This record gives sequence, C-alpha cells and structure tokens, in this order.
Amino acid sequence: MNLPFQIDLKNKVIVITGAGGVICAGFAKAVAQCGAKVALLDLNKKAADVVAEEINAAGGTAIGIECNVIDVPSIEKARKEVTEKLGACDILINGAGGNNPKGSTTKDYLFKEDILNKQEGVKTFFDLDPKGIEFVFNLNFLGTLLPTQAFVKDMIGKEDATIINISSMNAFTPLTRIPAYSGAKAAVSNFTQWLAVHLSKVGIRVNAIAPGFFITNQNKSLLVNEDGNYTDRAHKILNATPMGRFGEMEELLGTLLWLLSSKASSFVNGVVVPVDGGFSAYSGV
Repeated sequence: MNLPFQIDLKNKVIVITGAGGVICAGFAKAVAQCGAKVALLDLNKKAADVVAEEINAAGGTAIGIECNVIDVPSIEKARKEVTEKLGACDILINGAGGNNPKGSTTKDYLFKEDILNKQEGVKTFFDLDPKGIEFVFNLNFLGTLLPTQAFVKDMIGKEDATIINISSMNAFTPLTRIPAYSGAKAAVSNFTQWLAVHLSKVGIRVNAIAPGFFITNQNKSLLVNEDGNYTDRAHKILNATPMGRFGEMEELLGTLLWLLSSKASSFVNGVVVPVDGGFSAYSGV
C-alpha cells in the first residue's frame, strides 16, 4: 500500500472495530505500515484474520479478534485479549456499522396510492420494523459508544491518545430510503463532538471521518448491477458528486493519518471531516 505520507506509530496499540470491512481493513494496513500494533475486531473473525495475516506477512503486527460491538461482555473479552497480546490501547478507531433492510423504505417518496392500493414488495415509512430500526441504531451508535467506554479506560494519560469515529454523508443530509442509518450516523457525529469535550481534560482527542460514497462489500449490490453497470441509485449519487465518481479507499488515508498525528493535528478536536468529492458542498444547482 502506498501511503500519502508517513507518520510514526511505532509501539502504538491501535484497536479497530469493523476491521474486516473494506475501509477499516485499509485503515489497519495503513497504520500497521506506520509501525502500529493492530487489533482487528470484527463480528466475523475470519474476515479479521485474513486482514491480520496480510499485515503480518508484510512484516507488521496484527491479530484478529471476534467482537460484537453491541455486547458489553464481548467487548470486555476483546479488550482483555488485546491487552494480553499487544498491550493497552493507545488509539481507537470505531469503524463498525452498517444498515439493514428492515430500517429502510423501498421508495424515495410516499404517494397516496402506496397507502390506498398497497402493493406487495413496497415498504413505506409506515411499514418500517421497530426492531430493524433499533438494530441499525444500536449497531452504529451503541457500536461506537460501548467500545469507547471499554477502551478509553486504558487510554487516559497516554501520550497522543486519539479516537476516530466513522460517520457518513447521511449525517449531514439524509439520503432517501434509509432513515434509521441516517439518524444513527447523525448521532455518531453528535457523539463525536460531545465526547471530544468530555475527554478534553484527560488528553484524548476525538474526531470523525465522514466518507462520501465508496463501493464496499455492504453497498455493492445497491450500487452495481450484476452486469457491472451502475444502478439508478448509483447514478443519482454520482450526479450529486461534483467530482463525478466514487471514492477509492486509499483516498481516506491522508485524512486518517493527519487526524492520528499529534504533530499535524494536535489542536484538532471534535470535528467531522467529509471526504466526499464535494457531495456535501453541492446544492444540486
């Protein structure tokens, strides 16, 4: 992996949740290349192990750990394993998250006929599953808050201790169809600001990255048809992105490394940085 610039993370223990996914796997490889010892936490341990093996094969230090970020005993078990095998956490990257169809509508807009002449397969706002919404909110918001509660205990008083949360474009302006995910990511952005203030006296900076649109394992089926062409929804996104393309994972690394470096961003605290090709700046006209 070619990094945009190098920072010194030698002997730092970095915990990354959701580390089996495309973006956080890339984050893990980048920080390992900068000398960090990396704990890759994921509900899917096999996915985390694959990334850890790649890092170790390249000369880095990494371990995969199974962790359910909305289950406190699971998080505490992971914390114990991290401490025993790598040492206490210095930096936490909260990358776990995602959406669920039960918290989404099937159409952008509600029309009268959707109510008067209910059609099979059409899910309106009134059909949203409360349990589905709860799952999405918990995964994204509690899945950020609970690991932070656990690992911050080890970070207090450490030099250059930092937390990076992963927000979303949805936190700025919600996309159609996905109210649960949009609301949850807005909560993550708000929590980032709150936590930055709360932890400011114990030497821990807290910031967030809000990626624009990147094709990942989670969203690929929504953005790319089986024939390889973009879906209608993908074209809507591209039309609203001034740069006219999806981002590449590597394009997030400069922002990540900048926020992790105390030399570069020591007075940056409580911000949510969009990396979005201009999406959040574009009004549509």
